Amino acid sequence: MSRPPVPARAPQPGDGWIQCSCGRRHWGLHGAAGILVARRDATGVPRDVVLQHRALWSDQGGTWGIPGGAVGPDETAVEGALREAGEEAGLSPADLRVLSTSVLDHGDWSYTTVLCDVRAGAAVEPRPTDAESIAVRWVPLDSVDTFPLHPAFAAAWPSLRAVLTT
Repeated sequence: MSRPPVPARAPQPGDGWIQCSCGRRHWGLHGAAGILVARRDATGVPRDVVLQHRALWSDQGGTWGIPGGAVGPDETAVEGALREAGEEAGLSPADLRVLSTSVLDHGDWSYTTVLCDVRAGAAVEPRPTDAESIAVRWVPLDSVDTFPLHPAFAAAWPSLRAVLTT
C-alpha cells in the first residue's frame, strides 16, 4: 500500500541559506531548530525517539535526523522546533513536554535541539505531513546509531542521548 502524497509547504519568513563564519552554508536566516522527542516506558526510561528520513532533495537528503528547520524572525527556537514538528511529523505541541535545549552556536548562526517527552496519556503517532520527509517513525534508542544519520545529528547524538537518559 503506498502512502498518499504529502503537500509541499509555502516558504516561511526564516527560510534561506546563510554563509556561516565556520565556512559552511546553513539553513535558516535566523538560525534553525529541531525536536528530539522521547517515548518512555512505565519506569521513566526512554525507549524510543522520533526520527525523520529526510527527502532526497533536502540538505543531506536520504539521511535520518530529527524534524526541524528554519526559525522564523518572530519565534524562539523552541517555538520554531514545535512548529516544524507539526509541519513535518504531525506532532502536536499539546502532546509534548519540553525538557531542555541543546544549542550549537556558531556566533552568526545557531541550531537548537529541543528535547521533549511525550506527555502522560498522549498517543503520539509521528508521520510524514509534508514533502520534506520520506518517513517519520519511532526508533528504539539502541538502534538510532545504526541508521545513516545526518552528519550533524550523528555528532550530537551521544550527548543528546546522555541528556535523555539522565
